[in-house]
Amino acid sequence: MRAAAATAVLAAALAGCGIRSTEVPTDFGPAPSRVPCVMSGSAIASQSGSGVPVEVFLVCAAQLVAVDRTVRVHEDKAATDRVRIAQALLDELAAPPSESEKQAGLATDVRGGVRVSGPADGDPEDTLRFSTPPEDLSAFALAQIVCTLADSAAAAEDQTVIMGGPGDDPLRRYSCTPEVRSRPGTVALPTKTVE
Repeated sequence: MRAAAATAVLAAALAGCGIRSTEVPTDFGPAPSRVPCVMSGSAIASQSGSGVPVEVFLVCAAQLVAVDRTVRVHEDKAATDRVRIAQALLDELAAPPSESEKQAGLATDVRGGVRVSGPADGDPEDTLRFSTPPEDLSAFALAQIVCTLADSAAAAEDQTVIMGGPGDDPLRRYSCTPEVRSRPGTVALPTKTVE
């Protein structure tokens, strides 16, 4: 009799927790994190220096976070402005996070050594060709690069980025969406093959 009563009380307690079960999967974004993903005002001020102010996307708590930085765009008479800007942003993404960025939980998945060039013969004029094919990059690194470039002067007029690897590697038009920024490791970048 006591066991039956205890079972009834336990069932009532569990049923009254206020959360109804559902048969459909739900997705409320990434799990909460103790990592702040935000730098203090003094840390941001100390990072500003001479150069062109830009915004790059770093990784924090499995999502992309916009970070203000300054870059120096090196003179390269053989490159267009779009290519110089893209290379400067790529180099900035590959640079190790500052101490204050690390404390805020920010990191980068972009590795150094990747070079950017302009369009090959027959490519659209706003094409960016990389020394490493984009599909060889990790999902996080590709999302960081696309979202950073799409928000810059290196992007096409519609805020997309046409990218390909070296030589006659196929070209794809990439877009950065809010879903990609919130879940870059699981949401694929919207792409369209460029003929």
